[in-house]
Amino acid sequence: MTFPSELLSVGEMYQADRLAMEGGVSGTTLMEAAGAGIADIILGDWPTGRCLVVCGPGNNGGDGYVIARYLMDAGWEVDVASVVDPSVLKGDAAVMRDKWVGDILSPHEVVITNLDLVVDAVFGAGFSRFLEEDVSKLLSGIKKASVPVVAVDVPSGVNGDTGAVDPNAIPAAMTVTFFRAKPGHFLYPGRSFCGKLRIIDIGIAPDYLEEIDPDTHLNGPDLWQDDLPLLLPEIQKYSRGHVAVIGGGVSSTGAARLAARASLRAGAGATTIVSPPSALVIYSMALEAVMVTSFKEADEFADWLRSRRIGTVLIGPGNGITDRTREFTRIALEGNANVIIDADALTVFKDEPDTLFSLIKEKGEGEVILTPHEAEFERIFSFAGSKLERARSAAELSGAVVLLKGADTVVSTPDGKAVINHNAPPYLATAGSGDVLGGLIAGLFSGGMAAFSAAATAVWLHGAAGQKLGPGLISEDIERVVPEILSELLESLEKA
Repeated sequence: MTFPSELLSVGEMYQADRLAMEGGVSGTTLMEAAGAGIADIILGDWPTGRCLVVCGPGNNGGDGYVIARYLMDAGWEVDVASVVDPSVLKGDAAVMRDKWVGDILSPHEVVITNLDLVVDAVFGAGFSRFLEEDVSKLLSGIKKASVPVVAVDVPSGVNGDTGAVDPNAIPAAMTVTFFRAKPGHFLYPGRSFCGKLRIIDIGIAPDYLEEIDPDTHLNGPDLWQDDLPLLLPEIQKYSRGHVAVIGGGVSSTGAARLAARASLRAGAGATTIVSPPSALVIYSMALEAVMVTSFKEADEFADWLRSRRIGTVLIGPGNGITDRTREFTRIALEGNANVIIDADALTVFKDEPDTLFSLIKEKGEGEVILTPHEAEFERIFSFAGSKLERARSAAELSGAVVLLKGADTVVSTPDGKAVINHNAPPYLATAGSGDVLGGLIAGLFSGGMAAFSAAATAVWLHGAAGQKLGPGLISEDIERVVPEILSELLESLEKA
């Protein structure tokens, strides 16, 4: 399913509600539309049956009363329970409570038998504490009964900003949210609790997004497709850029080879692997389109970078945690090329991360991308919080674009612009997959894309390749389907 790219924080969603009300749409109108929209989805996806609607103390609870009313009018047998004394509701939620003509049960009065559906309208996206004991007991009973759950906005116990999950939260078969999704819908572990995500229109005008100006987006072609390098008739290979991939020793040549081939597939005009002398023959025999050179000393590498006008350097995959890796990273950062720092080139700075960050910030020309997985991230950064928060903090501290890898990869700029990727299948969890990703970034970087766009595009391409290949893929397969995916993207761009 395709979703709008903008992801709104809880605060930004409150702002959208406020702007809509200032524009003449009442709060009760928004709440009625929300409840009616969810009821309509339920009526379309489930046969008429018996439903329990569990309402909370705020606007989520108000939505629940609306849902209950519409389902009852459609012929459902509906029980409504409230986790608080219903009389404490205020504002729009109280209005909707008063429109409900049936009984309102307390949690201990609920009988969880012979239910066909549960609507979770307890807590919304702003939930950031622990679930109370009576709520936890009720949710636990629902979970044990294996009744499908439709969650309003987010499953109760899931934080809409961070994706953090209370231990007693229950997974939903479907989550229905309003206007735009939130980061917590796509960040794990919250994402795994949402089930099928639906976004409905409740009367908030899209024009308000211009004033809200969200800085978090869902990664997808609409964000960067216009920046894809186009091949004009007069183009030649060196106008597409020259990538240098720093290779490892005899026992670790696979990582650089995977990355180098991927860089060519993604758009580099030429790619050279820089090998230790001991591994030169192995690289030379294993590669065809990729060139190979060898340097023992760091100064030789620096001279070569300048003389060959290398535009992009990828360093780290299979390099080893050695003085050579550290020195080659330093030289790359002191030059004018764009630099992607991955794997061992990150870990080699684990005892002196400030040295790495200083080199990045002092770099005169070229951009830098750091591509850690979680373990590598923890070696050089010490931030707590959600994946989104940590990636943003790391980018600000380091001065680089940070790509924090995983099933919910986050890419962030130093000024806080970020995307969350959501198309990566589990089949990509295989040796060498991250090396291919590094090569894809290098190729797009080399072709002229800016760092943030190159990183976001590469992550999406990587996920799309995994989806196309399916179960059983190995890393060598990924780069082979990239041309097909790029062709589809460029064709859609030409038709637009």
